[in-house]
Amino acid sequence: MSDLSPRFRAVLSTFPAYKPGGVPAAVGGQAHKLSSNESPYGPLPSVAEVIAEAGRGVNRYPDNGAGALTAAVAGRFDVPAEHIAVGCGSVGVLQQLLGAVSDPGDEVLYAWRSFEAYPPLADLAGATSVRVPLRDETHDLAAMAAAITPRTRLILVCNPNNPTGTVVGRRQLTEFLDQVPGDCLVVLDEAYHEYIRDESVPDGVELYRDRPNVAVLRTFSKAYGLAGLRVGFLVGHPPVAAAVRTTMLPFTVNSVAQAAAIASLAAEDELLERVESVVKERDRVRSALAADGWRVPVTEANFVWLRLGAHTTEFAAACARDGIAVRPFAGEGARISIGTPEANDAFLAAAGAFPYRG
Repeated sequence: MSDLSPRFRAVLSTFPAYKPGGVPAAVGGQAHKLSSNESPYGPLPSVAEVIAEAGRGVNRYPDNGAGALTAAVAGRFDVPAEHIAVGCGSVGVLQQLLGAVSDPGDEVLYAWRSFEAYPPLADLAGATSVRVPLRDETHDLAAMAAAITPRTRLILVCNPNNPTGTVVGRRQLTEFLDQVPGDCLVVLDEAYHEYIRDESVPDGVELYRDRPNVAVLRTFSKAYGLAGLRVGFLVGHPPVAAAVRTTMLPFTVNSVAQAAAIASLAAEDELLERVESVVKERDRVRSALAADGWRVPVTEANFVWLRLGAHTTEFAAACARDGIAVRPFAGEGARISIGTPEANDAFLAAAGAFPYRG
């Protein structure tokens, strides 16, 4: 028998696998997971009923083309159905997109720090990541424009940015888009769009309409509360959406997820009332932290960001001792999701007891 082992791509040894937010151990019977930017609320009763009914049919394959879901999304955003592509969460759609645009050596440009899935997805697609440092915790669009080369195939703009919660406004963004070559695709990652209250922040779906090289990512995982079902979508011009559909793994969006997403769109007014309660809690948490001496960037997402530097791991451990899981980025800072008022109060108490103020 040969003692040789199967061979794998060398890139697998160069980066860590995506690390999801941790689950806390209960302390005094209480545990609060504030590490994954999930909605603190389960599906609405009407959506839960649809999920239960859809579960009865899981012996059958889902609609591979997600026709009903595509039509519902197209109707909601007033775009043609051929401008829509769906996937396993917005991160799944991004993986499909990277598979469509990237040849070895092509460049993917994004701010850093931003969504932690960008580097491994780019690496797996064979692309070269070009990371442009944040400036004042948000995208430095001037530096990003200067970093574009003839090999740049895809630019990611996470707005609001994960994990800082900061945003870029309409004027900044349109001026940036005007500088991008027409053969370079810009993807506006708007996973947290529903939480934005700053009126200067544009809706990417409006920006894409007259820009063939702009596409928008959205998800049902955050505001719609369907993180466990994994469904997201892209809005883009037909060549972009078609390329994403071409690289889709068959039956990527399961039948329960499709049914739940359609039902969630139908119940959107009621869902957005829940979103408003999260926004109010977000503003309360940020104000309380600021009053306690923390420097907290203005956030338009469902989380807050604390720049803790070398104190990050210690801070996360202190929160864990109180039964609270946050999302630490060692040496940089911690992202804390907005949960229920009870969870948020527990976090504020833990932060208040921490000796360092970021």
